[in-house]
Amino acid sequence: MVREAQLKFTRELSSTLTIRSVGEDGIRINEQLWLGTIALTPDEVIGQWQQVALSDLVIDDFGSLLDDSPELVILGTGTKSQFPPRELMFAFARRGVGLEVMDTAAAARTFNVLAGEGRRVAAVLYPA
Repeated sequence: MVREAQLKFTRELSSTLTIRSVGEDGIRINEQLWLGTIALTPDEVIGQWQQVALSDLVIDDFGSLLDDSPELVILGTGTKSQFPPRELMFAFARRGVGLEVMDTAAAARTFNVLAGEGRRVAAVLYPA
């Protein structure tokens, strides 16, 4: 006996923020366009982040993000991937928090996937 299976596809709705686009005009999160460097978690946009050069970043710059106890922080470095100081990488490792560095467009895609999975993720995105 052969039975027909009917599959129903539904879109899972979530309350997380979604990065819609990254471009020269700014970073669009949900329906709002942000200019400059921003920080966010799946639940809130921290807003305009301090304007610190990548080469000058220290762990204290991430204090407001680390207060939410993320398991991973994604650092979007603009149009191309650039590495922050090695000491910053070590400081994150000592706290048991992952730090992933990539260009901002890739960081936005990665953030969306992880936030959609319900992961405790945060991001700092430098403009593209």
